[in-house]
Amino acid sequence: MLAQVRTYSLYGLEALPVTVEVDVSAGMPSYTVVGLPDKAVEESRERVRSALKNSGFPYPQGRVVVNLAPAEQRKEGSHYDLPIALGLLCAQGVVPQAGLEGIAAAGELGLDGELRAVPGGVNLALGALAEGFKLLIPAASAREAALIEGVEVYGPQSLRQAVGFLTGECSLEPTPPPESVDALEAVPDLLDVRGQAKAKRALEIAAAGGHHLLMVGTPGSGKTMLAKRMPGLLPPLSREEALEVTRIHSAAGKLVGGGLIRTPPYRAPHSTISDAGLIGGGSVPKPGEISLAHRGVLFMDEFPEFSRDALEVLRQPLEDGVVTVSRAKASLTFPAKFLLVAAMNPCPCEVQSARTGNVPLLQSLPFLDAPSPPPPAPAPRPASLPG
Repeated sequence: MLAQVRTYSLYGLEALPVTVEVDVSAGMPSYTVVGLPDKAVEESRERVRSALKNSGFPYPQGRVVVNLAPAEQRKEGSHYDLPIALGLLCAQGVVPQAGLEGIAAAGELGLDGELRAVPGGVNLALGALAEGFKLLIPAASAREAALIEGVEVYGPQSLRQAVGFLTGECSLEPTPPPESVDALEAVPDLLDVRGQAKAKRALEIAAAGGHHLLMVGTPGSGKTMLAKRMPGLLPPLSREEALEVTRIHSAAGKLVGGGLIRTPPYRAPHSTISDAGLIGGGSVPKPGEISLAHRGVLFMDEFPEFSRDALEVLRQPLEDGVVTVSRAKASLTFPAKFLLVAAMNPCPCEVQSARTGNVPLLQSLPFLDAPSPPPPAPAPRPASLPG
């Protein structure tokens, strides 16, 4: 018997429709997944098998073929566990195919049948909204997906509860959107800084005009402390901006179960970060640090210590506000409109000049004291012959 379940593939910031087709037929027991699955999707076999048995559901004793359509699109992630399990139950007649109509499912299964959170809940909800589907997603991610208005989100705790909802044995209420909106972390206040009047004035001007800022000072002068307080000077994000920032963090897996981000984000990557970690990368590219700092502040401490490649990739986002990550199969564009705040230590000669009041003299090198070689003698001019 053939069963079909709707789900989505996370590709960048987009949720592309995927149909999970499960066919159970008589024959030697086998389990095959086709449709360009990655390792996490292939390993779903053991998770789904154990979850079905420990939840009291039958596992088919025959030939099982799972097709993830469209077949030419790469499938990554563990959120295919729930649609595969529902497809197996539907193919065995446990769940009616009519109960899966208009339902999109995504979620990771534990061996005991528990549904675990998956990244990208906001993007999954946007994909369901575009097709007019209801979304069945773990309860730990339902609050995040409910941020999208216009889509019904149901958050079961376990596989048994999800099956009971589809068969009508139990009822689930749609997950309401979170009432309180919380930022990722509390924003430090500039009032905590004592002194540094000129530096604080520079931060205020940069925040008001949207200017990038480079701070040069000796170690311990408070550059990092001031940079951490820059987001508090920026205005709160609007509803559209907050949803855009939340969507990026959701796609990167930084917002599992979180709420809407209302304050400008603050990102401070280490100086050893690679260019792929800065702009985003992977076989299926995910947002990097500069995209996670969208509508916020990107702080780069020890600015000269960053690699040349990492600094060169900042050119496009600083000019255009977006970054394009190209791979062999596709090219993805992520938003990257941020305020760059960089910090560095002064040159050692400047530090010595500030302490002594004099410019340090260059030491005489041995080769400078050696006499210069005499210039080469001019070549004699050839004599002209008569006639």
